[in-house]
Amino acid sequence: MAQPDLKYQYSRLNIAEKLIVINVIVFLINALVPFLLGLSGNSIVKWFELPNDIVDIAFQPWSIITYSFFHGGFGHLFWNMLLIYFVGRIFLNLFDAKRFLNVYVLGVILGGLFFVLGYNIFPAFFNTNAYLIGASAGASAVLIFICTYLPNQEVRVIFFNVKLWIVGAVVVLSDLIQLPISNSGGHLAHLGGAFLGYLYASQLAKGNDIGSGFSRFMDSIANLFKGTGKKSNMKTVYKKGNTSKSKSTVSDYDKKSHQKKIDAILDKISKSGYESLSKAEKDFLFKAGKEN
Repeated sequence: MAQPDLKYQYSRLNIAEKLIVINVIVFLINALVPFLLGLSGNSIVKWFELPNDIVDIAFQPWSIITYSFFHGGFGHLFWNMLLIYFVGRIFLNLFDAKRFLNVYVLGVILGGLFFVLGYNIFPAFFNTNAYLIGASAGASAVLIFICTYLPNQEVRVIFFNVKLWIVGAVVVLSDLIQLPISNSGGHLAHLGGAFLGYLYASQLAKGNDIGSGFSRFMDSIANLFKGTGKKSNMKTVYKKGNTSKSKSTVSDYDKKSHQKKIDAILDKISKSGYESLSKAEKDFLFKAGKEN
């Protein structure tokens, strides 16, 4: 009975929580399997980490995404997952799981590209072998997306309320300051993710979803892995002329009306902050987030 229960509990998690579970499982496998089998500590991660050498990347192109599922230690994992959890709660109250994945995965990819390009363009990194792991770029992308989209929204930081644009500015400045000090590759990746988050949110505010093409691409990839299964026996069903059409029209109208209301609330948040919403608007947005 334990297996179905675990599957059911997992299905109830939101997309950010599912990412956390996957990262924790990968961390445990990467730590335990080499130890139990008497293998070297990097025997698994070496196939998935992102190298800075372009030739090496050509032999494991999947690493531009898979590097984000591996972490260098418990502290590295803990802080990344904590950030994903909190920014995920804010993000998923406003947008659906697909858009969260768009921002997160594109942040991972751009963070990886910043890392690779940085080590191949700037002389400070020449003749250096480095490898990138960690979910920080994806987490940074989601964080900066929220900070850009809701700049005047306040969050509690220890004893003070701070506007999100200040949080975002501090995070980016921190990465810039630490770039020449330590973990240069990691900070390059953070900046890449942050840039993606800023670009995505600023374009979305103008009505442009820069992740729509990527989303369609991922859908097409997912469809390739869906089994066709056996064709069901076809039955002819007779219906009255316009019943289906009228139901579809009403359904489309309801969806458009619902989305317009969500867009209006999001626009109000972006201009005046979350606290400017009425209780009814907050409740409506909360329920809409649960439905996605």
